[in-house]
Amino acid sequence: MPHSDALRFEGKRTTWRELQRRVETLAGALARRGVGFGDRVAILMGNRPEFIESILAITRLGAIAVPLNFRLTGPETTYALENSGAVALLVDTFGKSAAREAIRDRSGPFSSVYVGSEALPYAEAYEDLLSEENTQHALVDVPETSPALIMYTSGTTGQPKGAVLTHANLQMQALAVIRAWGLCTDREVNLVAAPMFHAGALGSIIPMILTGGTQVIMPSGGFTSSHALELMATEGVTTAFLVPTHWQALCDDPSVVDRDLSTLRVTSWGAAPATPTLLRRMAELFPRTATVALFGQTEMSPITCVLEGKDAIRKLGSVGKPIPTVAVRVVDADMNDVVPGEVGEIVYRGPNLMAGYWQNTEQTEEAFRGGWFHSGALVRVDAEGFIFVVDRAKDMIIPGR
Repeated sequence: MPHSDALRFEGKRTTWRELQRRVETLAGALARRGVGFGDRVAILMGNRPEFIESILAITRLGAIAVPLNFRLTGPETTYALENSGAVALLVDTFGKSAAREAIRDRSGPFSSVYVGSEALPYAEAYEDLLSEENTQHALVDVPETSPALIMYTSGTTGQPKGAVLTHANLQMQALAVIRAWGLCTDREVNLVAAPMFHAGALGSIIPMILTGGTQVIMPSGGFTSSHALELMATEGVTTAFLVPTHWQALCDDPSVVDRDLSTLRVTSWGAAPATPTLLRRMAELFPRTATVALFGQTEMSPITCVLEGKDAIRKLGSVGKPIPTVAVRVVDADMNDVVPGEVGEIVYRGPNLMAGYWQNTEQTEEAFRGGWFHSGALVRVDAEGFIFVVDRAKDMIIPGR
């Protein structure tokens, strides 16, 4: 196990032992720079191993990781940094432009670290932190109920809200994926193609960390079917979560029939509806895999419903059934349960439900009115308990979007 691969990225392999060393060293370096329990540290990067290392190092200290969309503008990044009260920022080339503007406008004490070869003004180099000899830092007792992540969600009106996800939330989310994908050994190889700043990507990464699997990371920018298929074949990928448009691109690639994808056993999708034509085509091209649909939103860590492979064709258009750890109701505007077949809002309770919105009591109380979390999704439930999304009363964030 210590010598097996934890991460693979563009030909570079990081073993579990090396990952542990780098995480411990980074945590120590951050601690010496004043990062402590409850502090917020923002991450503005594309997909790369350092993203995972950073989250593990931050949470090891009991601090809170704040992954940010590197496509944000400077003012949007500034808002997230100010709202979260981040004391530090880790950034790479993808986030450099927005970070430069945000750092210029940021008030108060702040430190920044750049990843890669392109330096950021007044920032330290990531690898310099990892080369420091004094790696010792006090071990921190991090309760499961303490925050691990602040994930900013976009909405149709107002500023983004920071969903506070606890360590317990992420553990329950991981169990949901472990069950849905049947992750029983440490020999799984997961393709990470969705952006890591999104709850959907983190939702597939964390279960692999818990089970000892391998993450094959696709770099951000310019997804191509040929690259994805090459990685699947050469790296022995067993599980992959992609949005339907990406699965469509793979199915349309002429080389797909010539690739050795014998190790692939789970083809998972979410973020948008998959057409019946696409699902049937996936079943034809990947007959030995289970096509698993995942549905949810950031505030739920994020998965709430799963459509298992055996029902993928039979229940076309459905997002599946609620996972066992989530309590679900479908209600009208007065919080009365609607009968099967009628449309209502799906509301949730469960151990994967966020702690609330960061520094936003009003929005938190509104979201939790009546003692249930209001998703904003309008759905109907059929006679077998399968859920179909009809409309969205407010913006939803579905894994992979």
